[in-house]
Amino acid sequence: MPALQTRPSKDTEPRCYRCFRPAEACFCDVIPEVDNQTDVLILQHRRERFHPFNTARIVNQSLRRCDLMTEHNVDLNRRFESLPLSDRVGVLYPGNDAKLLSELSPAERPEQLIVIDGTWHHAKTLMRDIPRLQTLPRYRLAPATPGRYRIRREPNEHALSTLEATVSALRAIEPETEGLDRLLGAFERMVDDQLNHTPSATNWRANQSRRRGSANVPRVLTRELENVVVAYGEQEKGERLDRGARRGVRNRFRAKPILWTAERLVSGERFECAIQTDSGLESDFLQRLQLTESDFADAVSVDTFRQQWRAFLRPTDHVAVYHSNTAKLLRNVDAEFSDTLILKSIHMKSHTKSDSLESFLVDQAIQAQVDGSSRASLRLANAVAFAKHLSQRETTPQP
Repeated sequence: MPALQTRPSKDTEPRCYRCFRPAEACFCDVIPEVDNQTDVLILQHRRERFHPFNTARIVNQSLRRCDLMTEHNVDLNRRFESLPLSDRVGVLYPGNDAKLLSELSPAERPEQLIVIDGTWHHAKTLMRDIPRLQTLPRYRLAPATPGRYRIRREPNEHALSTLEATVSALRAIEPETEGLDRLLGAFERMVDDQLNHTPSATNWRANQSRRRGSANVPRVLTRELENVVVAYGEQEKGERLDRGARRGVRNRFRAKPILWTAERLVSGERFECAIQTDSGLESDFLQRLQLTESDFADAVSVDTFRQQWRAFLRPTDHVAVYHSNTAKLLRNVDAEFSDTLILKSIHMKSHTKSDSLESFLVDQAIQAQVDGSSRASLRLANAVAFAKHLSQRETTPQP
């Protein structure tokens, strides 16, 4: 089937509708059609959907029995919960109880295989957020050679791309199926072509070390600032406990946000939402947050906040927060819709010597632009100033 192409426009080059590559780099004609017998379902983390070299999309084009589902984790969970599955279904995911596919007898092999597409971090969040996956039998691979996906960084040399993992699994489940070798060969050819066209992009992919003295600043803060949303949230008041009771209750308390603020790093677009709480808004608590009861006059439910926050975010966004506890607030209300960057974890000698973010900004003579009088306004402004400092530091030559 010939690839369909978009019309050329003044600002963008034509693209193929099937592989989403530029028309001149379309590889649809080299992807073989494989008549596999095992039903393959790929659950794709939404951050992978827009990757220009998405191997799950290639697998979906090639295999006759294959479906690809991509959503936010919460929505993907809802869809997967109602999906009819085979009695002999399993998920390709490593673990102590995972069975090695190559050692199974024909009667033990799965008829339906769930494959998770994403980074290792993404895969863990999908397993966490889709409880039904946790109830399925697990299967694993034992690759004898390193993966060939050299244009993306893998956690170890034997980690495989989604395409390589799916091909390896099908080879074990249905060794008589033809075309799998051709699919793998086409994949390796496409990787070679990609590297030949973008040699300058191979330094990061090859895991080469950064310049000595350079901070471990994520690429999104150096090349994709328009996709960065800096956020800060205030959490609800926790229950006061005596010292002896704190440890037992600590793990049961899942703090929720009562105020969520955010700012786009480049455009300055703002988001602010007050959220209803059952924990109370005593005067001393509000005073500590530098807020008043009137700030919560239009507070919305957690569900409404979740909808508004999702509507604010774009598919390519990354949410940057200073402290990991802020990220947990989103996680606790199922509102973590984007990759999260923890700014505090970025190692900088001048930063780690400071007692706090505020003192670091003062030491570096960095002026935060505060819009408001609340503690949240100040802390959001500080996080924005720090993120901008990181992006400028990494792109400016250092002595």
